[in-house]
Amino acid sequence: MIFVTVGTHEQSFIRLIKKIDELKGKKIIDEDVFVQKGFTDYKPKYCQYKDMISFQEMNEFSCNARIIITHGGPGSIMLAWQYNKIPIVVPRNPKYGEHVDEHQILFTKRLEKLRKIIAVYDIDDLADILINYNNYIKEINIDFKSNTINFCNKLDKIVNNLLKIR
Repeated sequence: MIFVTVGTHEQSFIRLIKKIDELKGKKIIDEDVFVQKGFTDYKPKYCQYKDMISFQEMNEFSCNARIIITHGGPGSIMLAWQYNKIPIVVPRNPKYGEHVDEHQILFTKRLEKLRKIIAVYDIDDLADILINYNNYIKEINIDFKSNTINFCNKLDKIVNNLLKIR
């Protein structure tokens, strides 16, 4: 299953939603697709969708998806990582009226440079990326270990050292 999320920003993201629906309709995507379409007026013909979903649904779709396609919002990207998924990130672009500035593009470029995501700036590249997803993820450099564990281990050492001093 492919899960697509555009977040809760009030501007449309028709460019992504229409492309996903087109790829599903042409059978380039041959698995189930669920789209959280936000404030996009376009209603997919070939994909299941809801405008908004609950946090629980977001977690369930993220957990169960083979591929997660998301806008360039940090929360959605990090949720994919939480489930050991390498997201395909399509940042909202103000040139198309999808956002007020280029912060999602800048954030996406930074993560792409660090090889943490698969970035899509030209929506026509999405078909190739989906078809060859397993090859693209081989190039990704991601460590899914939780920073919480690292933080707790470091804190434990600091506390133990402080207790030894007394």
